[in-house]
Amino acid sequence: RVFLRAVNQFTSVLNHSFLDQTSFELQLWNNYFHLAVAFLTHESLQLETFSQAKRNKIIKTFPFSFKMLCLYGDMRKEIGFKIRDMWYNLGPHKIKFIPAMVGPILEVTLVPEPELRKATIPIFFDMMQCEFNFSGNRNFHMFENELITKLDQEVEGGRGDEQYKILLEKLLLEHCRKHKYLSASGEVFAFLVSSLLENLLDYRTIMHDESKENRMSCTVNVL
Repeated sequence: RVFLRAVNQFTSVLNHSFLDQTSFELQLWNNYFHLAVAFLTHESLQLETFSQAKRNKIIKTFPFSFKMLCLYGDMRKEIGFKIRDMWYNLGPHKIKFIPAMVGPILEVTLVPEPELRKATIPIFFDMMQCEFNFSGNRNFHMFENELITKLDQEVEGGRGDEQYKILLEKLLLEHCRKHKYLSASGEVFAFLVSSLLENLLDYRTIMHDESKENRMSCTVNVL
């Protein structure tokens, strides 16, 4: 909680003193995002790995001055929402963080907390839109290649699940279909990523299967 307060102080200073065109500091903002992601994904905050008793203690609420206050709560959500807000604050500077920030943002979205996922997955569409508008090529190939590469690594490392696949496809499709120029290519990409994720999850599940045929079939699907 003390560390989180310090990070929140950093956000105020970055927004106030290092955001406009004349004072923008790329390395400072990059360090901030990596710090916030490292905090959010730290093993000591992954409530799903704790016993029910420990989870209850961390998120326990108690009455105080007619309000219900939380002892600690899920601090991942608080810092995750801050990462989201700071990303959107970047404005035209966003293109400087693509594709480097795709991996860290993916780590955030893979944390198995529904509200956090819903709040941060739309950042992917914003990255697509940003590259499409500012790259000069009218596409989002840098983002696309980076997300596919990092997704492969993250799923192999044990992250990701069926609920994530469903939500990722749903949110990407919703945002892309509303965009005049990204509706077609964005829809193709959303289905591609969803299909890849499904194959990667199947492969991870079957990896220790004794049947060579099953393992080979999953391998071919991924390829």
